[in-house]
Amino acid sequence: MDKNTGLPVVGMVGGGQLARMTHQAAISLGQSLRVLAAGENEAAGLVAGDVTLGHHTDLDALRKFAASVDVLTFDHEHVPGEHLLTLAMEGYVIRPAPSALGFAQNKLVMREMMAGLGVPGPAFAEVSTVDDVVAFGGEHGWPVVLKASSGGYDGRGVWMLDTAQHARETVPELLEAGTALLVEEKVAMRRELSALVARSPFGQGAAYPVVETVQEGGINTEVLAPAPGLSESRVHEAQDLALRVASTLDVTGLLAVELFETDTGLLVNELAMRPHNSGHWTMDGSRTSQFEQHLRAVLDYPLGRTDLVAPACVMANVLGAAELPEMGPDERLHHLFARYPEVRVHLYGKQERPGRKLGHVNFTGERMDDLRNRALLSAHWLSHAVWLDGYEIH
Repeated sequence: MDKNTGLPVVGMVGGGQLARMTHQAAISLGQSLRVLAAGENEAAGLVAGDVTLGHHTDLDALRKFAASVDVLTFDHEHVPGEHLLTLAMEGYVIRPAPSALGFAQNKLVMREMMAGLGVPGPAFAEVSTVDDVVAFGGEHGWPVVLKASSGGYDGRGVWMLDTAQHARETVPELLEAGTALLVEEKVAMRRELSALVARSPFGQGAAYPVVETVQEGGINTEVLAPAPGLSESRVHEAQDLALRVASTLDVTGLLAVELFETDTGLLVNELAMRPHNSGHWTMDGSRTSQFEQHLRAVLDYPLGRTDLVAPACVMANVLGAAELPEMGPDERLHHLFARYPEVRVHLYGKQERPGRKLGHVNFTGERMDDLRNRALLSAHWLSHAVWLDGYEIH
């Protein structure tokens, strides 16, 4: 407990933008958030008042950090599972528990678990040799999707293989490097969706509106809340599926279930047990942000309302441009606010580099098309200092 506030101390492993935004939520709750960051210049380290330097793969650093907080949680899935099991056996409170987090850390384990539960997903197979991929492609058709079982994000650790020859050129090198692999069928989908839910140790669950996520080059660029044109029955199907998975795995905290919508139904793509890019819209578009909800959940507080504060909300990620604009970020912000005073801007304090997630913008209002246009224009302006519609700055 924090001696000054009398409230629990939450420890978050990882110093990235998710920890940074969780810190913002902790301030309004009066909670103390302690961050374990690998470097003092990480996104959370720049703003959090209580930062411990240490690496998430260092068991001694993790143990010392866990001893200084009441509950341990995460802004990524990369802490070695054996370290978490050791800490749990030593009596530290870890949420989500290692037994649950393991399913988000290993895609093959997740796929096998989902299949056992009867949860729909793409056909898959473990890859031990290149022949496994060739046989899978022969059975399910080319192209196929090759994935690293663990690690990887924003398109990293994923390879699209178009032919058996392509597989023979790619797979052996990855296996020789020690990369554990699985192969999946390429899904013919209408679009990608995300069902974000929260669950507390008490067992209370809460589901956010199902959203549509737009991807470019494996990176989430936009989120549309709620997913346009999604039927009520499909919304309930996605929410119920996510809540069932959270309950079955005994998840505490947030669970994001990434989904493919196909002509025949929903298929599960991946799981994340932490605040998620598909939930950034909640900072301005929901009664309770995903970051506050995660804190409530891991502290076993009653969960907050998840409904939208307006008919629609659009989030657009600000990605680093291929060439750094001559205009500095301060001037870009001036011009953005002059044109769109209603925009909500969330920047992560990162140095600009191509493709890097630098922040995001949120717009809430009545008309999805109008919100989407403003969000895309704003995000591109912050990245490139160029208005795509030719708007002239004054």
